[in-house]
Amino acid sequence: MSATRIPVTTLASGAELAIYLHEYAGQGDGPTLGLCAAIHGDEAVSVEILWRFSQRLASLGFRGRVLMLPVANPLALEGHTRHSPLDMQNMNRVFPGDPTGWVTERLADVVTRNFLEHVDALVDLHAGGYYPTVDYVYITNAEELSRAFGSPLLYRPQPGRAGTVFGGTSSGVTRERGTPSVTVELGGGDVDQAAYVERGLRGIENVMHALGMLAGPPADRPRQTVVHEIVTLRPSHGGLLVPAAPPLGQPVAGGAELGRVVSPYTLETVEVIRNPVARGIMILSHLTVDVVQPGDYGYMIGSLDDAEVEAG
Repeated sequence: MSATRIPVTTLASGAELAIYLHEYAGQGDGPTLGLCAAIHGDEAVSVEILWRFSQRLASLGFRGRVLMLPVANPLALEGHTRHSPLDMQNMNRVFPGDPTGWVTERLADVVTRNFLEHVDALVDLHAGGYYPTVDYVYITNAEELSRAFGSPLLYRPQPGRAGTVFGGTSSGVTRERGTPSVTVELGGGDVDQAAYVERGLRGIENVMHALGMLAGPPADRPRQTVVHEIVTLRPSHGGLLVPAAPPLGQPVAGGAELGRVVSPYTLETVEVIRNPVARGIMILSHLTVDVVQPGDYGYMIGSLDDAEVEAG
């Protein structure tokens, strides 16, 4: 294993902003798998998954090479924020970056040139953030790899539909290069992350099996549902969000209460959030009572009306 420190720029404090790229060489020829975490700084579970995976790699006897970027956005990780605190940019909307732009654009440019352009396949790990918890995997240009990861719920974005984001993402860079790309949304929230970490570790190994980097096929995957549309619900009022939604991955009826916002001052309910999808499935939720601001992520509901549901 070798780790390379790649400078980006110097901050006003005099500190140097840099990323660390870790390279692991396997036993024999094979593809280069890129593993990326913490494009958003409030998704620390993704960093834990890669740290724990780094401890396993030596014992796996894999072929090819693994390039690991455990912290793509050091500024956001330090600030515990989704956006970079220096310029308030969302790093996953500014790829491939700009070497003369905002600091986040400069960071994205360095990540693109030193990491994204050097991998044969990409697994980009994301999470719900510090309060919401999420559980699904995107299907874009590598359905076999996305399914192999082993999540029960997948999302196939439909161009032109509201909420579909393609441009400016890290996987957008790799897809344009024809590189098989898997974006994972797993874990987060104010709950024990151990189960999500273990699923992340198994998922990466499954992708390596599917790529031929590990001998044998991926582990048997669960019955999978693929949704084509996700509706994101955000509270209109700040306060305490008291959850009432079913568990992640479970169906939710149209009109069902997902949660309510309670004023911590008057102790009155100021908003009830209901499911607007006729036949829905839970994708992102708050699993604990959390403080929310207007516009925060509240819930994400997948539509089952046109979903691909495997027979079980």
